Amino acid sequence: MIRLSTILLTLAFASQCFADEHGELIFSDDFERKESQEEKDEPGNGWGTNSKSRANGNKQVDLRDGAMYIYFHESADHAVSVTHPFDFKNGAIGMKFMLEDAKDSLGLNFADQQYKKVHAGHLFITRISTSQVQLQDLKTGVMDLTLRDANKAKTLTKDQKALLKTKAKKITNKLETGKWHDLLVQVDGEKLSVTINGKIIGSFESEGIAHPTKRMLRLSVPKNAVVDEVRIWKKD
Repeated sequence: MIRLSTILLTLAFASQCFADEHGELIFSDDFERKESQEEKDEPGNGWGTNSKSRANGNKQVDLRDGAMYIYFHESADHAVSVTHPFDFKNGAIGMKFMLEDAKDSLGLNFADQQYKKVHAGHLFITRISTSQVQLQDLKTGVMDLTLRDANKAKTLTKDQKALLKTKAKKITNKLETGKWHDLLVQVDGEKLSVTINGKIIGSFESEGIAHPTKRMLRLSVPKNAVVDEVRIWKKD
């Protein structure tokens, strides 16, 4: 008979190995809690949302069945943004996610609101849909204030347009709707990598990804998405 102590030691060792692989675990959330009311967003555990400013205060985030359901309210004028602070230079973010409709998508937007040379602190993003994964450097791309202003004014030069084309990468990847998927997004210097269901989908290298301090995770949802078992690891 295997002793309980042996099992516990084995589990502890496996957990330590997994933690060492990605860095120090600095945040986790399994959403195993209930809201006190159903009229407004109440995600708890340090999460924030943009529903008050962008959806007239209407509820866009719901905790149920041990998961966080994110959905776009018809009155909203911007994609749902569900935020959580963190602080690392290099590390990883993992979670389970589900897209219930073919038009749904989930973005992991890394931001530093203290960096004022880009719009709203946007640094880079990973966006997952049912048909592809997009990796994009926002800091030295479309969210750079100079480039953004020129784009809005339709005065981008030929060189600027060529530059912007190098700041994003799209990778075809089919996902089933209505099923849970495992996601791991890793940041290592200028390299951004995505793994889904244990398979490396792809990576992208760009200078903006190496921004020294990532301070905020924004889950960006233009329609609907469900997330669970969020983990954030820090290497440095």
